[in-house]
Amino acid sequence: MSRAEARADRPRRRTLAPYAFLVPFFVPFVLFTLLPVGYAFWQSLHKTARTGGTFGRTHSVFSGLVQYADVVREPYFADSVLRVGLFALVQIPVMLLFALVLALLLDSAVARLKRFFRLVYFVPYGIPGVVAALMWASLYDPRLSPITDLLGSAGIRVDLLGPHLVLWSIGNVVTWTYTGYNMLILYSALQALPVDIEEAARVDGAGGWTIALRVKVPLIRPALVLTGVFSIIGTLQLFTEPQVFRSIATSVTSTYTPNLAAYSLTAGDDYGGAAALSVLLATVTFALSFAFLRLTNRRQG
Repeated sequence: MSRAEARADRPRRRTLAPYAFLVPFFVPFVLFTLLPVGYAFWQSLHKTARTGGTFGRTHSVFSGLVQYADVVREPYFADSVLRVGLFALVQIPVMLLFALVLALLLDSAVARLKRFFRLVYFVPYGIPGVVAALMWASLYDPRLSPITDLLGSAGIRVDLLGPHLVLWSIGNVVTWTYTGYNMLILYSALQALPVDIEEAARVDGAGGWTIALRVKVPLIRPALVLTGVFSIIGTLQLFTEPQVFRSIATSVTSTYTPNLAAYSLTAGDDYGGAAALSVLLATVTFALSFAFLRLTNRRQG
């Protein structure tokens, strides 16, 4: 290659270089995200048919949108979606409020032992979800729970695993687990704020709470939106806690949440129905996350 050709080829290499750094991301993304989603969608358009009677061979046949229609017509579909929707409306704001308060307290000038408390708040997130759910389930079990014994000694009879309270008992587990995770995101955003802004507010006579609520919180709004999106996605995928609670609470059924219903369909060899429900759940998750982003961006504008 001549010197002139080498010079002409150098800009092309510089143009391709950024794409080379994206390869380690795109290869796993295609293999472990796009291909499974595509296969699930393909499977949702097919159903298993049997030829030759009860003991005949099974094969997959194209059914179009029949699986989606069957899933939507099931009574558990609307019940599970509404249940998770109610759960999200209450649990997400409460969790993010706790996370924001903890982040603001850690970021305050008078806070001490910040590293220690950051670790303490984050520890629940480091505990595996199944272990956390089992721990809290034992605390809710009337036969083992010191909480119910304490309430009972005060004359308060409450069944934390009953049909009216079990959803909020699950919400307590989720809040306990993920508050520290969201707190770290908000605290990192607070740490990234310029120190000059807080100093200028203090010069103007603003107090600690005024600075926190009217200066810091508006500036970390993108981080709040991010935690909101993460929380919406996680709530619609609610599975581990209800699955564990099923073993001790009869009020938690196999179709208590959409994710749990999809798992139950798979356990019953209805892979097409499970795939259709999963695709519907993914679509609803995308739509709600997108609507939340549009709503927050419109308010910001």
